[in-house]
Amino acid sequence: MTRTKVGNRNLKYLIEGLVLFMDNFKKFLSKYSERYSDKNLFDKIKKFAQQAGINVIYAVLLLYYALQKTGIPAWAKATIIGSLGYFIVPVDIIPDPTPIVGHADDLGVLVSALVVVAMFIDNEVKSKARNKLKSWFGDYDKSSLEEIDNKINRKK
Repeated sequence: MTRTKVGNRNLKYLIEGLVLFMDNFKKFLSKYSERYSDKNLFDKIKKFAQQAGINVIYAVLLLYYALQKTGIPAWAKATIIGSLGYFIVPVDIIPDPTPIVGHADDLGVLVSALVVVAMFIDNEVKSKARNKLKSWFGDYDKSSLEEIDNKINRKK
């Protein structure tokens, strides 16, 4: 088989996989969007902030403040609300009470959403999120947020 045919076949499989992923992602978002509200979000943050860790809370705050921006399109709002709804839901793929690992699925969903809506995460959004972290946690190691910031910056 020629290199072109192999490349075309691989591209076909990649596209089919992406379409399947997007269909499942849309179902996922609509399922968890119903659970989102500002009150539910901040209740969850207050309850699990220390346990979840600063990275998870930073990701939540970035999405929250991006959602507050004017002019954000409906698809981006749906992505943000769905991922924040997933964070709020008490039953996760990996239960949150599990030490350290319990919030891995939350962080994965949140970072995936951040990557999708990265173009709406500007310095103002980052500043609001960092200021809120400082008001909740006091001084914190800012380098612990670099991994999330780097993922966002790569997608812009």
